[in-house]
Amino acid sequence: MTEFDPALHRMVPQQRWFEDFALGERFVIPSRTMTTAVFSAFQAASGDTHPVHYDIEYCRARGMPNLLAHGFQTLIHTAQGSGLFPFMMEESLVGFLEQSSRFLKPVFADDTIYPALEVTELTPGRSTGVVTLQHRVQSAPRAGPGRNAEVSHSSAACAALISATPSPIRSPRRRVRGRPAE
Repeated sequence: MTEFDPALHRMVPQQRWFEDFALGERFVIPSRTMTTAVFSAFQAASGDTHPVHYDIEYCRARGMPNLLAHGFQTLIHTAQGSGLFPFMMEESLVGFLEQSSRFLKPVFADDTIYPALEVTELTPGRSTGVVTLQHRVQSAPRAGPGRNAEVSHSSAACAALISATPSPIRSPRRRVRGRPAE
């Protein structure tokens, strides 16, 4: 039996660098049903005590079918860390630079959402590059004829990644932690 090497224990064995990403590339994040437990956890973490997020009778009196999700409650499900994306770039990620959001359609308790990330821009630098990701959240259709899935939220985030191409400042870092470059 071979000796265990923790550096090789990865969710995604092949690491990716700035040059490895392509425009239009899509990264699916697992779907989630927005249960009342998710609502309770978000309310406790955020401190948002508006009744639209926890009082079903308040919502119904205002014509809503269920509790209304806070925009950020839905947005957190598009975090790059909630899918395989960050595991692809463990060695190359410098950091996340910015994020902006638009909350386009409501998400209610018991809705199922389908988050995904899409590469929309690649900006090369000298030794790093910026990958811009569009975050999208699709909602499953609600009951009723003609109800199609729709985009509920859209946001963009930028991540700086190390380039695998040699630069005058830095040698390439295409290697697994603890192992020499090939």
